[in-house]
Amino acid sequence: MNRKVLLIVFLLLVFIFSAITFTGAIYFEINSVMAGDRNLEYEVRVIRLEGGDWGYPSPYAHYPRGPGGYKMCLLFDSLLERAEDGLIPWLAEDYQIKNNGKEYLFSIRDDVKWHDGQALTVEDVKFTFDYAVEHPMVWSYITGDDIEKVELRGRNQVLITVKEPNAAFLYNLGRTRIIPKHIWQGIENPKEFTAEEAVFGSGPYRLTDYNKEHGTYRLEVFEDFWGPKQRVKAIEFVPVSESILAFEKGQIDLTDLSPDLLGRYQHNDEYKVVQKPAFWGYRLLFNMADYPVLSDKRVRQAINYALDKNDLIAKIERGAGVAGSAGVLPPDHVFYNNAVRQYTYKPEKAKELLHDAGCDKLTLNLKVSDRTVRLAELIREQLARVGIEIKIISSDRKTHDSRVKDMEYELAILGHGGWGGEADYLVDRFLSGGLSKGGLSPDTSGLKGYNNPELNSLLLKQKYEFNNERRKELFFTIQDLLAEDLPEIPLYYTSAYTVYRPDKYDGWMFMYDHHNLTHSKLSYLERE
Repeated sequence: MNRKVLLIVFLLLVFIFSAITFTGAIYFEINSVMAGDRNLEYEVRVIRLEGGDWGYPSPYAHYPRGPGGYKMCLLFDSLLERAEDGLIPWLAEDYQIKNNGKEYLFSIRDDVKWHDGQALTVEDVKFTFDYAVEHPMVWSYITGDDIEKVELRGRNQVLITVKEPNAAFLYNLGRTRIIPKHIWQGIENPKEFTAEEAVFGSGPYRLTDYNKEHGTYRLEVFEDFWGPKQRVKAIEFVPVSESILAFEKGQIDLTDLSPDLLGRYQHNDEYKVVQKPAFWGYRLLFNMADYPVLSDKRVRQAINYALDKNDLIAKIERGAGVAGSAGVLPPDHVFYNNAVRQYTYKPEKAKELLHDAGCDKLTLNLKVSDRTVRLAELIREQLARVGIEIKIISSDRKTHDSRVKDMEYELAILGHGGWGGEADYLVDRFLSGGLSKGGLSPDTSGLKGYNNPELNSLLLKQKYEFNNERRKELFFTIQDLLAEDLPEIPLYYTSAYTVYRPDKYDGWMFMYDHHNLTHSKLSYLERE
């Protein structure tokens, strides 16, 4: 009897345990499915990209160069955004240019929240522009010389009155990152403000981790984002020693690709390879103010004829580049003049021009960053063939950028992006006679020692031309003048390749004026 009882108890326990296990399995399975369903809310859970420290991603603390500013753009919205074909409404759902370009009326969306949950209002927009005039952002597009006043109009409109009409100013106003008044209004030193709330914007992502020492960032979906649904839940930037190896191991999901590796990926369905538009490039700068020999355009033209740009592209970029246009704007630019004068490699012509200028022998210092020493060495070899001796002086990038801004050089090489941007950047580079304001970044610094009254007139005239076709014609003539005078020499624009796995994610896009897939905010959002 006792055995029977024990057997019954044993069988009962087995049944109860089995039921619990079965129920638990069902519960686990249901929750797994539910978790899977939650995963399906986003096309990709995590995208990992190559990292590196580019500063704290507030509009005031990221580094002037590099992807730090584009991380910031994922956190902070602007009135307009850059799509594949041009500017599109963003925080401003509509805008009007009034009074012959003196006034810009922006209608601000109602349904926008900051990352701390507070509502974004027209007061924030007005505050941003007033604050940015007094405290220029790292990527500064406006100054007190530009804006006359900012006023509120009605419930949701902001009227910005500029001191002078400027056809390029919509681009500058539209790109300015809007910041929350309730966080920034008491901040007197914005560059030193690196509290957690300094990166509270209204963008589709919020910063959840930043490690300066390791150069890592993690951005996660802002669930109350007003705009298009995010396709990627989190974006991580991680340091890697070799980007190609890291990509092949799955440590990162996208990387740049050198031309010699194209064969490994181009004909493999597992990968997609795209070529970047040529909006990143190198240029050779002349200090004509302090070194009169360089003020003779025959010397500058001779240097250009002595440079074999295709050889530079072959040896430095392995063929992934486009020779620089003497008119500065690259071939992929919407205002490019395809009939502008070009300088092919003609060393004998270079010698002839140098002789005419009385410079059969010439010695010049060339300052470069430590990243462009090889390029400088090739240029030295090429110029030596026409009697120009080059002494290379290299330094780290930050020191070099500072020297360029202060014009502490005879010749200098500067590499940067932005060549596809609003063509008005030619004003910052070349408007002479003390009229150019320059910029906070070395790539927009004004040029000293060069003055062409006709060019000055055209650079100013295009500002007041709001008809796009007539403005394009003005820029065609501007490029012709630059190609003749050569106040600088665009060496070449890079057109590197990018590779990624489309099965992992295939939402990447280029902005119409930019060269990097990962820098576009729309790359991570749903698009029609």
